[in-house]
Amino acid sequence: MTTPSAPGGTFRFPETDLTVRRVGYGAMQLAGPGVWGPPRDHGTALAVLRAAVAAGVDHIDTSDFYGPHVTNQLIREALHPYPAGLVIVTKLGARRTADGSWVRANGRDELFAATHDNLRYLGLDVLDVANLRTMASGSERFEEQVTAMAELRAAGLIRHVGLSGVSLEQLAQARRIVPIVCVQNRFNLAQRDDAATVDVTARAGIAYVPYFPLGGFTPLQSAALSAVAMRRDATPLQVAQAWLLHRSPNVLLISGTSSVDHLHENLGAAAVTLTDEDMRELTGGGGE
Repeated sequence: MTTPSAPGGTFRFPETDLTVRRVGYGAMQLAGPGVWGPPRDHGTALAVLRAAVAAGVDHIDTSDFYGPHVTNQLIREALHPYPAGLVIVTKLGARRTADGSWVRANGRDELFAATHDNLRYLGLDVLDVANLRTMASGSERFEEQVTAMAELRAAGLIRHVGLSGVSLEQLAQARRIVPIVCVQNRFNLAQRDDAATVDVTARAGIAYVPYFPLGGFTPLQSAALSAVAMRRDATPLQVAQAWLLHRSPNVLLISGTSSVDHLHENLGAAAVTLTDEDMRELTGGGGE
């Protein structure tokens, strides 16, 4: 049997001075139901953020359209002034309407306005990384949107540019306009259609940050997950995250939760070791 190897460690975003642990935290679930409105328990939301940083998390994913404004306000209240080395990554390109709907907001003026909103609510002078979030409509204006991100970078409002919800073709197009340090797409043990992007970004040294790493609002479950978890004295969701960490060294996790207990469970994925046999059993015959 192959000797297990630990998947933890750190990752440095390409051509930057930003190095983070591979297991971070996603703040989306701190907002109310449907990622709308205030949290169910304000004090618990603050406690989760503080517990994450206390446990060594130095990469927090957020956006001003979570709430809207809610998660950024919570992050500022819980953690500002921010500890040295904490990297806060946000997203631009969407907004919320009064009924809670998600709509695109990726024109140049909208991207500039959203950047200032993120800066204001987070209490920052510059954003470490801002991801351009694409949406189904408006993709024909992608070059214009990336150009606006490059302008924001040149203006000193964001340090580095990332992408979210993009195709390989869009990634290549964007890299011709501005350096790209990370890609945030849907990818997990059950949804592996984006495997090629994981591999392309790995070869380029670009971070790949899978959103919904645990399946989203319907958590992953399978007989293979349960079997491997039992062998490795871990929970199935820890194993699902460990699979991602083993899948490629450029994968960074941003699993989200509104529970301190679940936070520590997620962070424990970095200590789960998987053998080649485990990986084959989990990967099975489909998806890649």
